[in-house]
Amino acid sequence: MNAMRREYLQALELESWVLRTPPAAGAAVTVAEMPPAEMPPVGAPTPADAELDWTALRERVAACTRCTLSKTRTQTVFGVGNPEAPWFIVGEAPGAEEDRQGEPFVGRAGQLLNSMLHAIGLARTDVYIANVLKCRPPGNRDPAAGEADQCVSYLERQIALVRPKLLLVVGRIAAQQLLASDSPLGSLRQKTHAFGASRTPLVVTYHPAYLLRSPGEKRKAWEDLQYAREVAARV
Repeated sequence: MNAMRREYLQALELESWVLRTPPAAGAAVTVAEMPPAEMPPVGAPTPADAELDWTALRERVAACTRCTLSKTRTQTVFGVGNPEAPWFIVGEAPGAEEDRQGEPFVGRAGQLLNSMLHAIGLARTDVYIANVLKCRPPGNRDPAAGEADQCVSYLERQIALVRPKLLLVVGRIAAQQLLASDSPLGSLRQKTHAFGASRTPLVVTYHPAYLLRSPGEKRKAWEDLQYAREVAARV
């Protein structure tokens, strides 16, 4: 039985129906024996994340229970911005304020990100912003490897739908996840990486939350933004 249909029936505390013997020719089939019209045929595969459009992807994220973060979140944090943006900003995971509002980078770190973008001539509405994780880890802890692995296909599909000229990845954890690397952030900066089959240029910089804690690193972040702008101009 299709897994989605099984979960649907279990949630409603209904038993699944099985047509054990084909009806005789001309015999009537009762409504109870017929599957709901909106249900996919038994055994029909669920579309992969990579096949979904924006609406279906948003719905799948909102209903996601792939990891235990679904039990502690207030709501999922999908993404926000221009769906045809030339720049795609990637963070690691929602924080407390993002979990409350359902939008990435809306707290103090978000305000700083807005200022960083403004410094290179971009508004928040000019870019698309999303996180690797769509749910907040309790206590704002670092995402666990398994959590990121369960969630990253959503981000990959968002990137494929936007088709940006540049990925700007903020923070060590997001950078290591997308680049499949354990290198420190310092060694990933000021380089043009390539992401996915499309080989989208990817540039790494510090997370705004880190810059709030370590304002002395803002000069390096400014250098990264200038570098990212140069990379985008060449694409």
